[in-house]
Amino acid sequence: MTDSTADFETAASKGQPVLNSPAKVLTASLVGTTIEFFDFYVYATAAVLVFPALFFPNSDPMTALLASFATFSIAFFARPLGAVVFGHFGDRIGRKATLVAALLTMGISTVVIGLLPTYEQIGVAAPLLLALCRFGQGFGLGGEWGGAVLMATENAPEGKKNWYGMFPQLGAPAGLFLSSGLFWILLQFMPQETLLSWGWRIPFVASLVLIIVGLWVRLSITETPDFQKAIENEERVAVPVIELFAKHKVSIVLGTFVALATFVLFYISTAYLLSYNVKVVKIPFTDALAIQIWGSIVFGIFIPIAGLSAERFGRREVLIATTLAIAAFSFLVPVLMVANEARILGFVTLGMALMGMTYGLIGTALAAPFPTRVRYTGSSITFNFAGIFGASLAPYIATWLQANHGIAYVGYYLCAAALITLLCIFASARGKV
Repeated sequence: MTDSTADFETAASKGQPVLNSPAKVLTASLVGTTIEFFDFYVYATAAVLVFPALFFPNSDPMTALLASFATFSIAFFARPLGAVVFGHFGDRIGRKATLVAALLTMGISTVVIGLLPTYEQIGVAAPLLLALCRFGQGFGLGGEWGGAVLMATENAPEGKKNWYGMFPQLGAPAGLFLSSGLFWILLQFMPQETLLSWGWRIPFVASLVLIIVGLWVRLSITETPDFQKAIENEERVAVPVIELFAKHKVSIVLGTFVALATFVLFYISTAYLLSYNVKVVKIPFTDALAIQIWGSIVFGIFIPIAGLSAERFGRREVLIATTLAIAAFSFLVPVLMVANEARILGFVTLGMALMGMTYGLIGTALAAPFPTRVRYTGSSITFNFAGIFGASLAPYIATWLQANHGIAYVGYYLCAAALITLLCIFASARGKV
C-alpha cells in the first residue's frame, strides 16, 4: 500500500474529508484545460485557414480575414460574463460541479461549429450562427480557467502553489499542439479544396471524444480542501461578484494589466503569426502549421521551468524579469518577422519561450490576491478582463498595424503592453502577484 493510499483510507475511516491525490488533482486540472484550449485554438486556426472563404466570401481577402478575426474576438467579450456566472456557482456550490458545467458549455459550442452550414448554403445567417457559437466557447472558457487553477492551487501543499498552479497552464500548449497538429495531419491526407469543403469540420466534431474523457476525469475528483473549509466556517457570500467589486477593485484592475503582456505576446505569436506567414510571407499552410506546432512544444517546455524558477527565486521576481525580456524582445519583431522561415522560426522560439515563463505563473499570480470566498470569481474575471484588453483584438490590431504602418509597429504594440504590465506588477503588493 502506498503512503497516499494509506492517508486516503485513514482520512475516510475518521470521517474527515477525503483529499484528492496529487496525481488526480493535476490530471483533472490539466486534462480539462487541454480540452478547453484545444477547442479554442481549433477556432483560431480555422479563422485563418478556412472561415474567411466559407463564412465571409463576398469580401476581399484582407477584409474577410479581418471579419474572421472579429468573430474570433467575440469569445473574449463573452469570457467575463462566463466568469461571473460560473464564478458565482464556483464560489457558492463548489469548484467541481462548476468545472463540469463549464466544460460542457465549451464543448457543445465547439461541436456545433463543426456542424454549421456555410454562407453559400444559408447566407448571412451562417456568420451569425458562427458568432453565436463563438460566444458559447468564450462563455464556457470564462468559467473553466479559474476553476482549473483553483483545483490545482487549493489542493497544493505549503510552498508548492507555483508548481501546482503551473499544471493547468500546460493545457494551453497542449491544446495548441493538438489543434495545429490535427489540421497539419488533415492537410497531409487531403487537398486544400477538400479541407475547405468538409475536412475542416473534423477537428470541431472530434472534440466530442475529448469532452467525454474530460468529464470522466472531472467527475472522479472531490471538492478542494480550501472550499470545504469555507463551507465549514460559513465563509461563503450570497453574491460573490458584489463583494468582489466592493472590496477588491484594485486587485481586479492591477491583475488585468499584470496579464496584459502575456495575452498580447501569445496571440501575436500564434493567431496573428499564422495569418502573417500564410497571407504575407506566403508560407504553405503545412509549413506554417509546423512552425506553430514547434512553438507549442517550446511553450510547453518553459511552463514547468517557470514553476521551478518561481519556487526558487520568487514568483514576482520571475514575472518582472520575464516582462523586461518581453519588452526587449519586441524590438526584434522587425528583424525576425521577414520573408525568411529560419528567422520566423527564431521569432517563434524566443517568443514562446518567454510566453511559457509568464503564462506558467500568471494563474497563481491572479488567484493570490483574493480570499477563498470570492477567489473563483475574482481570478476568473481578472483573467478574462485581461483577455479582452490583451487578446481579443491582438490579431486584428497587429494585422492592421502591419498592413498600414509596417511590421515594426507590431513590435511597438508588444512593447507598450510589456511596459504597462511591468508598472502594474510594481504597483501590486508583494505576495499579491
